[in-house]
Amino acid sequence: MLRRGDRRAHDEEFVAYYAARAGHLRNTAYLLCGDWHLAEDLTQTAFTKLYRAWARIDRHDVLDQYARRVLLRAFLDEHRRPWRRERSVLPDDETLDAVVPEHRGVEDRQVLKTALLRIPKGRRAVLVLRFWADLSVEQVAEILGCSAGTVKSQTARGLDNLREVLGDTFQPTIPGGQR
Repeated sequence: MLRRGDRRAHDEEFVAYYAARAGHLRNTAYLLCGDWHLAEDLTQTAFTKLYRAWARIDRHDVLDQYARRVLLRAFLDEHRRPWRRERSVLPDDETLDAVVPEHRGVEDRQVLKTALLRIPKGRRAVLVLRFWADLSVEQVAEILGCSAGTVKSQTARGLDNLREVLGDTFQPTIPGGQR
């Protein structure tokens, strides 16, 4: 059990971590689920679980990875519940600006977001962790609890899915006016 002074330091560390990382974790949750309300719920669930384990976490240098793992598991658990089997409506365009890099055109962001939401959730999770969270294959494998080979194959299949959804008509805008 934590003493009063230890509890205060414990809480201050957690609040500082929350303030620094909540927005990024929420954006990651949004890319996973495509719904800001569910993203808020998933982020809250992840931080609640993180807080409960905070005193037991020895290595605070890997907190981001641990938080993403908790978030991903909350996302996957949420989709396993029978009452969550309905399809969500795509969010409005203004929410996209907070998640997708600014150098992309508005049309490109909408097309990419819609395409990402149309691929299977497991592959979407791998793509979000690899390319949004910028994690290595090994880090994603650890978070998902699978082998590096599985991450590589799911990444390749997820990218193939995106190519299928996007088709030949998608030509992303590159800064400087090139295509």
